[in-house]
Amino acid sequence: MEFEDALRRYDAGEAERADFKLLVKHLLKLLVVKAPGHAVEVRIPPYGAVQCIEGPRHTRGTPGAVIEMPAEMWIDLALGRVEWSAARATGKVRASGERTDLSALLPLLTR
Repeated sequence: MEFEDALRRYDAGEAERADFKLLVKHLLKLLVVKAPGHAVEVRIPPYGAVQCIEGPRHTRGTPGAVIEMPAEMWIDLALGRVEWSAARATGKVRASGERTDLSALLPLLTR
C-alpha cells in the first residue's frame, strides 16, 4: 500500500485501519526528520508514537512533554488542512509540557 493510495481513500472517506496506520506512521516519520530529538513524545493511538524536538531526554515513565490526538486530526494537521491553534481549540489535541506547540513545524506536506 502506498501513501498516495491511502491518502486518496482517506480523502474519499473510505480509509480503513491499514490506511490510517500507513498515513500516521509516514507523517510521524516526516516530523522526526524535521524536528529530531527526544524532548516531546507525539502519540497517535493506536497507530504510532515518536519522540522528537531537541531538548531534555526522558528515560523512564511518561515523558515531561506529550502531545496526543486522534489519527484524523494528525493527518489533517500534518497536511496543512487545519492549523495548530484551530486543532487545539477543538479539544481533540492534548498537549502538556514544554515545547508542545507544533505550529512552527506544520504542515509537513501540503495536499
